[in-house]
Amino acid sequence: MSGEFKDMNRRIEKGIKRGRSFEIEVDGEKVVAYEGETIAAAILVTGKRIFRKTTKEQSRGIYCGAGICYECRMIVNGRPNVRVCQTMATPNCKVQTQIGLGTWEDWR
Repeated sequence: MSGEFKDMNRRIEKGIKRGRSFEIEVDGEKVVAYEGETIAAAILVTGKRIFRKTTKEQSRGIYCGAGICYECRMIVNGRPNVRVCQTMATPNCKVQTQIGLGTWEDWR
């Protein structure tokens, strides 16, 4: 990891057995995730706290962690408004900070 996600690992290691590790891409940076882990969990351990910005450019991040507040919405694999606190990380998924309402990528 480089750039914004400088060698920050805030995962609890003692007594934890994790699934297979893999990488996801968050705003162009590689982030390590594990099977059974949400995208939000993988991002939070890097130190990143801003997941999206409102139409008024106000910063938002994870709040409830239960999918109720919708503050953790990001663009995942080109799809906007994905609640990353409820979405499992998958190998090579691409995640982007969402600005405003988000836009759909052309997948052709």
